[in-house]
Amino acid sequence: MTGSPTTVLAVDDDPDVAEMYAAWLDDCAVETAAGGREALGRASEDVDVMLLDRQMPDLSGDETLRRLRRRGFRFPVAMVTAVEPDVDVVELGFDAYVCKPVRGDELRETVADLRRRAAYDAELREYFALASKRAALRSSLDDEVLRSSEKFHRLTETFEAAAERANASRDDLLADAGFEETLRRTVDRPEDG
Repeated sequence: MTGSPTTVLAVDDDPDVAEMYAAWLDDCAVETAAGGREALGRASEDVDVMLLDRQMPDLSGDETLRRLRRRGFRFPVAMVTAVEPDVDVVELGFDAYVCKPVRGDELRETVADLRRRAAYDAELREYFALASKRAALRSSLDDEVLRSSEKFHRLTETFEAAAERANASRDDLLADAGFEETLRRTVDRPEDG
């Protein structure tokens, strides 16, 4: 994660709710949108996290999210909604599901978790891209050429540093008490019945 504040796009058809989110996330740069269509217009690569209501009169959160993903936006999205989840959520590309009413601390934790996960995802993507380059070179060039190549040595050093960063981020992510609680609530939820 960078030193700049997290940019959050809070989307809710009730402007008071979106403004409340902005007040709770006072350490973030929060932009608000009063509906799905406005959110589509405000979405950009600068957005780090989106908070998205599911029930909006102009364009549902579900459809807004589908359109964002089709346009290639991959920033994490938390559905923040009064709609209890049902099996229909399986097909949606969200990263967190928070039921209203939501508390400020819960919203701050959700944004922080999504930022940590996004940073880890970026580090993993970098690691696997470097691993792929390294493996391609190893399979096509003989060892002596690789040993004498300064570029391959730099690639190997960059690969090893990326592996260390990815492992450290993974360890930080798993050690974070808030993230463990999130996992416990979402993954280890006892089955009903």
